[in-house]
Amino acid sequence: MKYRIKKETKPTLKTFGKYKAVAVHNQTIESRKLYEEAAKGTTLSGSALESMMMIVAETVRRHLQNGDKVRLKEFGLLKLEIESDKVDDPKAFRAKKHIRGVRLHFIPESYEGTQALYEGVTFEKDKTFKEE
Repeated sequence: MKYRIKKETKPTLKTFGKYKAVAVHNQTIESRKLYEEAAKGTTLSGSALESMMMIVAETVRRHLQNGDKVRLKEFGLLKLEIESDKVDDPKAFRAKKHIRGVRLHFIPESYEGTQALYEGVTFEKDKTFKEE
């Protein structure tokens, strides 16, 4: 995994002005390519796999929107969390005023304290990026 060193530019953060590593993402793999690649290890066609995945995606979305957590075997746990402002008095809380949004949280599958998603990840500085 390549990284770049970037300066924190948000003045409201305690780390403002300090430097951090950020991941470099080279490309976005579109779903069609993903389905075709995954289908190579099966007797399914890419389009059949795509149809199945679309059904699964809609089912996952519905469960998440209903407040359920969704665990995908060998992948991890998905859940929606609310981001809201803090208030001093719970009686003063108003959803339309204080809820800023919803975020998807993903927790990778873990076996005895290790997460397969992170195994084998190595770090390499992106030499094409000119630092500040």
